[in-house]
Amino acid sequence: MFRTLRHMPFFKVLAIAKLALLARRHLGNLEPSDRRRLGQLVRRGHRLDAAERDELRGLVGKMEPRAFAWATAKAFSPVRLRRGS
Repeated sequence: MFRTLRHMPFFKVLAIAKLALLARRHLGNLEPSDRRRLGQLVRRGHRLDAAERDELRGLVGKMEPRAFAWATAKAFSPVRLRRGS
């Protein structure tokens, strides 16, 4: 793993680290039991039934995906972003 990081340009490693910190902040919106359940559902992948898919949507919704997308765009945009719609 570290061998791969040595061959990556520094700014890509920095961007990956920044994205990981943003994701961690949004994962923090979930309770520990919800985080555990999210991990279980994600590991099952495409074998989820309809009820589990709904549960997954609800857990992802708690992580505020729109705010995560905005924070990511703001962090990596070369121009200053205004809070539009």
